[in-house]
Amino acid sequence: LRVFVNPNDDRGSGHCSKDETIAFAKKLHKMGFRLMIDFHYSDSWADPNKQYKPKAWENLNFTDLKKAVYDHTYDVIAAMKKENITPEWVQIGNEIPNGILWPDGHSKNFKNLGELLNVGYDAVKAVDKKIKVIVHIDEGNNTEKITWFYKNVAEQKVKYDVIGLSYYPFWIKKDWTETIDDLQKNMNYLAKTYKKEVMIVEVGGEDYKVENTKNLLEATFKAVRNVPNKMGTGVFYWEPQGAKSWSGYGLSAWLENGQPSPALDAFKEN
Repeated sequence: LRVFVNPNDDRGSGHCSKDETIAFAKKLHKMGFRLMIDFHYSDSWADPNKQYKPKAWENLNFTDLKKAVYDHTYDVIAAMKKENITPEWVQIGNEIPNGILWPDGHSKNFKNLGELLNVGYDAVKAVDKKIKVIVHIDEGNNTEKITWFYKNVAEQKVKYDVIGLSYYPFWIKKDWTETIDDLQKNMNYLAKTYKKEVMIVEVGGEDYKVENTKNLLEATFKAVRNVPNKMGTGVFYWEPQGAKSWSGYGLSAWLENGQPSPALDAFKEN
């Protein structure tokens, strides 16, 4: 589940406040789901192309910005723990190869970015040391990008537990068959080099290509299992229920008749 700071009530780009996220998480907890919280540190979507500060944080100096990150992160996770729905994983930022909270935390200034990531980590661990903190970037098949980014993470002594990667062949206009070997190589490299668990925290295929998407998922599961020493630890589909009919998003796993796509059977079978 994602968390925005002060979202509006727009159906497509709002919601996901602390209170809404906690209410939803309580329902999921009762159903037996394991929980990951993804902090966007924005009032709406954050991704490689946009990492805009929440409006309430726009004029903060860097010291106060770090405090805002800490306080917001601590506030949400502490409120969850109080409700007995402590998440298993927390992402400090969503797809952050270009950093967070522009311009202060842009990856052109990795020192600042490292400090922001570390205060997020500290806030999570202050609530519960058992929660695993994830640092997440896109294009898990992009060797140059992942090598550069996690090298800088290490140089800035960023504290984290899990490497999170997105894997979307669609966005780079290639089929999974052309990119899965690169994903495997990169996950193996990351696990060996940094001694961290590696997860695919986002994967998705085109909704109308049911068989291809199922095959993509099966290949992704296999690649994660093949990371040496059992360091590949999970796969998350994003966003399966976001049917194109209302969301405009073509990489969901939902059919036009309101039923889940058979592509998701790959999760049951793996």
